[in-house]
Amino acid sequence: MEESEIKSLSQVRNGQRARLVRVNAGHGLNGRLAAMGLVRGVAITVVRNEHPGPFIVSVKGTRVMLGRGMAHKILVYEED
Repeated sequence: MEESEIKSLSQVRNGQRARLVRVNAGHGLNGRLAAMGLVRGVAITVVRNEHPGPFIVSVKGTRVMLGRGMAHKILVYEED
């Protein structure tokens, strides 16, 4: 994986799988995301990324709704 392949989760299309690289946020948001299972290395599938409406991902078999600001701070790389 190269740095150029890393993108914001908010840029990943519906149905795509991605792997979490890091979260560009403070301890509070990092803690909340970790409590939802969003930790480094976890596989994420984007369920819904459409405007308007919620941003929904699947993590470890559970659907999680995120704010767009949160999704923008989560950095991932897409998997094939």
